[in-house]
Amino acid sequence: MTAGSDKTVKLRDYRSAHWDEPIIMEMSVPGERGVYVPLAEPEVEGLVGSDADAFIPAGMRRTQPPALPELSQHQVLRHYLRLSQQTMGMDLASDISEGTCTMKYSPKVHDELCRSPQMAELHPFQDDETLQGALQILWEFRTILCAISGLDEVSLHGGGGAHAAFTNAAVVRAYHQSRGELAQRDEFITTMFSHPCDAAAPATAGFKVVTLMPDEMGYPPLEQVKAAVSERTAGIMITNPEDTGIYNPHIDTIVDLVHEAGGIAYTDQANANSVLGIARARDAGFDACHFNLHKTFSSPHACAGPATGAYCCTDELAPFLPVPVTTFDGRTYHLDYDRPQSIGKVREFYGNVPVVLRALAWCLSLGPRGLREVSEISVLNNNYLMKKLLEIEGVSMPYDEKRRLDQVRFSLQQLKEDTGIGCHEFQERQIDFGVQSVWTSHHPFVVPEPFTPEPCETYSLEDLDYWAETAARVCREAREDPDLVRNAPYNQPIAKMTGLEALEDHDTWAMTWRAYKRKHGLAGP
Repeated sequence: MTAGSDKTVKLRDYRSAHWDEPIIMEMSVPGERGVYVPLAEPEVEGLVGSDADAFIPAGMRRTQPPALPELSQHQVLRHYLRLSQQTMGMDLASDISEGTCTMKYSPKVHDELCRSPQMAELHPFQDDETLQGALQILWEFRTILCAISGLDEVSLHGGGGAHAAFTNAAVVRAYHQSRGELAQRDEFITTMFSHPCDAAAPATAGFKVVTLMPDEMGYPPLEQVKAAVSERTAGIMITNPEDTGIYNPHIDTIVDLVHEAGGIAYTDQANANSVLGIARARDAGFDACHFNLHKTFSSPHACAGPATGAYCCTDELAPFLPVPVTTFDGRTYHLDYDRPQSIGKVREFYGNVPVVLRALAWCLSLGPRGLREVSEISVLNNNYLMKKLLEIEGVSMPYDEKRRLDQVRFSLQQLKEDTGIGCHEFQERQIDFGVQSVWTSHHPFVVPEPFTPEPCETYSLEDLDYWAETAARVCREAREDPDLVRNAPYNQPIAKMTGLEALEDHDTWAMTWRAYKRKHGLAGP
């Protein structure tokens, strides 16, 4: 029975498949083949010759064949299907607990669009005249983002949210340099509960970072902002609402303070799920923002990629955007490289077009009213789940600002003090009930023992009740039998990960097959 309800929620008897599966390189058998590439026909060989290597510059040729695994199609199929059976994802389980990630269902018809030959077989070196359909997709989605943000221009190059944040830092750097002020303006302001990339990106671009801490309300007081802003301020990079779900009510005043000092104001809207059609970046005075298409706009995360961080800005910053910029002269679409003030490329070619196509299809299927409804349902879902979770003994919601939008950063500090069970044990026990629960909150843990569910518009009332019941069940177990929770999970292929301290020692792990063989003294390249 869920907290504060007379409705009974039955938890599922969940068991994951368990395959003792080697890595695919270890399965290799010399001579096995999945497909035989046919030899060139005599007519073709007669025209171009039999030595294909002659077409490749000597400096680009391999000295030996790549060390690829040799397996049959059936072996490959079984290997990856077994691995898929051991994975909980959006289509199998609830991802509500992937807080700050906006895990939502992506309609499968959008995947069908991306698999069409016209999209899947695009080549990045095609001439503009053969890319008209793809460029139209980029252009039309650009106009949608301009409407949603209120800004003037868009770059779809960024390979993710942090990539878009770095694009902003580089654009602001070029902007101040063009005005002869870069030497003076060497600081960026951010806040503790903004996305971590809002500090990391300007630091990577060579700026000093000033991080503002929250007061008892959960956001920095204006006096702190005023003290941080100076003639050295290049700009501010701030997430709003922040990762606590709190919307800063003084955001327009903060933007004005930065502008008065000559800085650029940027808002990280990677998670814009609570403000679509409700609040625009431009209306709060921002000069730039970015959206994660693999979050708010329903293109899948795809396990750290592919992704797109769409960067939006005013006309004043547009000359510095990465190249190429997609343009339209009323008849034809083009990739414009003639941008003398551009920061250059931030990734190869012109962006991740399939991700943009999914996002465009999602927006067109919903329309303006539907996009606003996405936000309304997301906020409703979050506040419903918030009420249920706060009725569970041991769960609290730090900070005096009680209005929360798309998510809440809860705390299990009381449960930890009472039982010794904290957020890590909590999330691992939740997995035993078929709940995807692998993310608590960004470090550092300013909120003690945090967890941050984000129940966006994808989830039904039944999903929310189920998630709340798993949370209530684990908190009860923590008080009645803490060792039961401490030793979880029990129903996963790997019951408990140990030796995690080895991750800090680069000599003890290997990220590639070559490094793995070197580590174990195995022969071969």
